[in-house]
Amino acid sequence: MTNILILAEHDGRELNPSTAKCVACALAVGGDIDLLVLGKDLAAVAEQAARLQGVRKVLVSEAEHLAHPLAPTWGAELVDAAGDYTHLLGPSTTLGRDLMPWVAARLGVNQVSDIMAVEGPRHFNRPIYAGNAIIDVHPPEDTLVVGTVRSASWTAVEEGGSGTVESRSAVSQAASHTRFVEVASGSSERPDLQTARIVVSGGRALGSAENFDLLYTLADRLGAGVGASRAAVDAGYVPNEMQVGQTGKIIAPELYMAFGISGAIQHLTGIKDAGTIVAVNKDADAPIFDVADIGLVGDLFTIVPELSGLLG
Repeated sequence: MTNILILAEHDGRELNPSTAKCVACALAVGGDIDLLVLGKDLAAVAEQAARLQGVRKVLVSEAEHLAHPLAPTWGAELVDAAGDYTHLLGPSTTLGRDLMPWVAARLGVNQVSDIMAVEGPRHFNRPIYAGNAIIDVHPPEDTLVVGTVRSASWTAVEEGGSGTVESRSAVSQAASHTRFVEVASGSSERPDLQTARIVVSGGRALGSAENFDLLYTLADRLGAGVGASRAAVDAGYVPNEMQVGQTGKIIAPELYMAFGISGAIQHLTGIKDAGTIVAVNKDADAPIFDVADIGLVGDLFTIVPELSGLLG
């Protein structure tokens, strides 16, 4: 019998959409699906988790030292909760990439990273070589499967479920060698990159942080999130959290618009699951045109204001 436990990611108020995508992956595996919710004052989050279709049970552990997601505390809870489960899954987000390897190491198993497709309960597909190749992974039959789910490859399950909520006593203690300092994030009314239906991105060709205002204007008129290539981030034009690509955020919007982005393989890894890719670049030989559904050779400093004007 397959029993799956999923670590729920949340901000203390709402579930991260990656959790519903992990449930979609678990449904493809088959079997009973439970969620583990860790933190403090979790009534609202637990209720949301129980409403996800396919979820049988939501286990809730609340404690002061679990209020912030640290690998030594959240990981210890997940290891303890593993019990008779055959699969432990977490999202391939910043949280999941930090936490799930810790869990796998403590349980003495190899992690299956970035699950993008399920061929069977112990047969998974995952990308390698920046997404240029897909490999089959077959964990041994007698081992616990610990894996991260590639969020961009899955469609979130809808609400409508009726899972039960159960309290679970926390077993971990506050970590002595790791502590939470603060969360700092920029305020923005634009959609989050990883959940936005439309994403507008800029590259080094924009030339300065000030010139990104052109993209912000366009994005606001489209109701889009704003991203950037690694080159633009490294140049200091935008903060790290806007980076799209292999070492940034992997996204799957319905529409992705790239302005002044050449299309390095590391960037393309982050957008390969986008519905429609639109590229604007003055270099007709830019690699991004090889993957773009719509390509326009031209000067972004002329094209972006024209697009904004047409939308305004």
